[in-house]
Amino acid sequence: MLGELIAKEAIDISQIVPADQNHTEELRDKLNSAQRLGNEFKSKADITFNTKEGPKTVSTTVWSVTEKYIQLKNGIHIPLTSLIEIDF
Repeated sequence: MLGELIAKEAIDISQIVPADQNHTEELRDKLNSAQRLGNEFKSKADITFNTKEGPKTVSTTVWSVTEKYIQLKNGIHIPLTSLIEIDF
């Protein structure tokens, strides 16, 4: 796990910043798999993203993936440009 593990409810979207390197394209297959796991099997994925305080990791279900965001429960959207890694 790359970042500090936090609860989904602790995600402060105002603190999310782009990662040093844009990993969107290399993570595209994992994003689609994480969405399928969440929607079909109710399985969680570990999502590591960049914040002003450094990398954070959240273990949660992915509801959807759009062109610019990954959507979690409770209307939380994480910009794809801030993603560092996704594991299941």
